[in-house]
Amino acid sequence: MTARGSSPGAHQDPRPQAGPGRAVRAVRFGPRSLVALALVSAVGVAAFSWPFLAPPASQLSAHAQDAPWLFAGLLVLLVAVVAATISESGLGPKAVAMLGVLAATGAALRPIGAGTAGIEPMFFLMVLSGRVLGPGFGFVLGSVTMFASALLTGGVGPWMPFQMLAMGWFTMGAGLLPGPDRLRGRTELVLLALYGFLAAFAYGTVMNLAGWPFMGTLASSIAFDPHAAVAANLARFVAYCVATSLGWDLGRAAVTVVLTLVVGPAVLRALRRATRRAAFETPVTFDASTP
Repeated sequence: MTARGSSPGAHQDPRPQAGPGRAVRAVRFGPRSLVALALVSAVGVAAFSWPFLAPPASQLSAHAQDAPWLFAGLLVLLVAVVAATISESGLGPKAVAMLGVLAATGAALRPIGAGTAGIEPMFFLMVLSGRVLGPGFGFVLGSVTMFASALLTGGVGPWMPFQMLAMGWFTMGAGLLPGPDRLRGRTELVLLALYGFLAAFAYGTVMNLAGWPFMGTLASSIAFDPHAAVAANLARFVAYCVATSLGWDLGRAAVTVVLTLVVGPAVLRALRRATRRAAFETPVTFDASTP
């Protein structure tokens, strides 16, 4: 048996190959992947926003200190299920290799500015990777990168599943931006920079939701109060975001915009050249006959 292209008897794939103007997708969503992603996203929204969904008298509010742990355990299982489902739908060996390289690079970039005004260069790489490789690959890449960086930096805790899901959403969103086949040049960079700016703030906000319920009401007047009304807790949360993370989120957003505009063109070209050479959509076939 001979691999396609290695002998005259190998089969040629009759399907059209990706040209320079056509976006290549390392992973394409199948029906099961979409259902699994919708499920984990729905549970994730509930996990992040339950302080505003549960009435003060509910049992969930009565267990405000336990709920984040329960949601964390559920989310890590669901994210694993989604990753496995997407992988089953077409994450081949070439895509796995690309995933490993980009996840390792992102994990190595994250500690560079850790603890310094939100300087996190990994975010711009996630935006560009999701843009080039598509939403399916983007979700897996964002989740795996955050998991690897948590192991690298020792940031393993109940917040990690929330980070994995939020980064999966963040990177997948870049793959859903319009014009993947035709939008190029300065217009595309501005679009990616604008998305990176907004998504950096969105990531910080949802991660605040994950950590905010851990604060005890006696610790601060801006902490979550399980006995307060929704409007009162919403005001507390806004004050919490302004007081604790606004400067950090602004730094993350600014770094993402600057790196996207300055380094983005070279990174986009490298990623697109790598995906064309990898030919993700070209299956390897074998000829049963020997020459």
